[in-house]
Amino acid sequence: MKKTFLLLVSISVLQTVSIAQQIIEKDSEIEQMVKEVSPDSLKNYIHALVAIGTRNTLSTQTNPQRGIGAARKWVLNKFNEFGKQSQGRLSAFIDTTTLQPDGKRVDSILLLGNVVATLKGSDPSDKRIFVISGHLDNMRSNVMDRAGDAPGANDDGSGCAAVLECARIMSKHSFSATIIFVTVSGEEQGLLGAYFMAQKFKTQNIAVEAVLNNDIMGSNNSSETNIINNTQVRVFSEGLPFYELDKNAKTIRQLGLENDGISRQLARYVKETGERYVDNLQVVMVYRNDRFLRGGDHTPYVENGFAAVRITEMNENFYRQHQDVRMENDIQYGDEPYYIDFEYLRKNTALNLCNLANLSKAPPMPDSVKIDVKKLGNFTSLSWKAPKSGKVKGYYILLRETTSAFWQKKFFSSQLKITMPYSKDNYFFAVQSIGESGNESLPVVPGISR
Repeated sequence: MKKTFLLLVSISVLQTVSIAQQIIEKDSEIEQMVKEVSPDSLKNYIHALVAIGTRNTLSTQTNPQRGIGAARKWVLNKFNEFGKQSQGRLSAFIDTTTLQPDGKRVDSILLLGNVVATLKGSDPSDKRIFVISGHLDNMRSNVMDRAGDAPGANDDGSGCAAVLECARIMSKHSFSATIIFVTVSGEEQGLLGAYFMAQKFKTQNIAVEAVLNNDIMGSNNSSETNIINNTQVRVFSEGLPFYELDKNAKTIRQLGLENDGISRQLARYVKETGERYVDNLQVVMVYRNDRFLRGGDHTPYVENGFAAVRITEMNENFYRQHQDVRMENDIQYGDEPYYIDFEYLRKNTALNLCNLANLSKAPPMPDSVKIDVKKLGNFTSLSWKAPKSGKVKGYYILLRETTSAFWQKKFFSSQLKITMPYSKDNYFFAVQSIGESGNESLPVVPGISR
């Protein structure tokens, strides 16, 4: 088992302080799963998707070898294949809805379908859901062109390949929480499949705790600038919450929490966990919900109040996106498999896998996390309650300066309260639950206790 050495400060309840060098151990099961991510498997998935010809959402659903219908059935068959090794835990289906023409990017009645595989959690009392997503559809230069070939190797064959590979590996393992693997349709027509799914989760009050959306994540080079980089990946996250901002704005402003929404916390988690398990990969947090004036399938989840981030390659090549395959002015256009860096895609897939596994193995987040403000002082007192399910070994109290992008210190406590010699004027705090194998929940920023 590999071991990462970090300096942790162990603080007991109230004011007894001891400082010791602790050893944070990687979860050996997660380490092994990360090692199983295969560039060859990813390549096979993408070549199979490209061979379907077009996956435009408006394309044929009756041809068994071509079009979005054939693509959905191919993905469903792969999920069912993986389900055979899951001891009945993984099941899959095509979730459909009928849409009317919208006068924009849907010009006829459309049967929209998302391919959904659910890996059921092992703890019946654990209601948490974690989602990994990529979009199955693609487009040519004209988004309404449903007939011509459109390889879509990177946009978003790469994201779908990551979803499939995570399902292949994780279906052989058991997790406390439930994981949903989904390839959605209709992204290029206006995020239609993601809106359908997010609104369904919201209406049914399903406890989706995090969504990892993968879109354009397999190319190592950029157009125009010709930068080549396969050691960094971007994670986009919302700052101020889109959902019910009007109700929360006063509290956010009063406490200075403009940078501490649930999606931003998820992005920090993705960075820390990903860099722990994936070698030679730096996770670059981008403080935007998405790229400049652009959108992706995580946005419908954000708009419905869920924590969701977008994972995307560091440097996009716009000669490959939304382009017919052609040579023009000595520039080769088109999104073909030849331009995928499969080792880079392997690392970005492993980033997803280790985060999904760590979240799903961890206990739920601590409940009722509060910061005591009954009196002024330079000490900070926090309290919380144990989560309603799961086995908890203890808790991490996270701390960072107000100007810091990342959590800077971790304090361990086995108790349900702690007092620390750090002023709440100068620092932000959060609390995580820790499972018996060391897996951490998402952090919870404290509310006010008077």
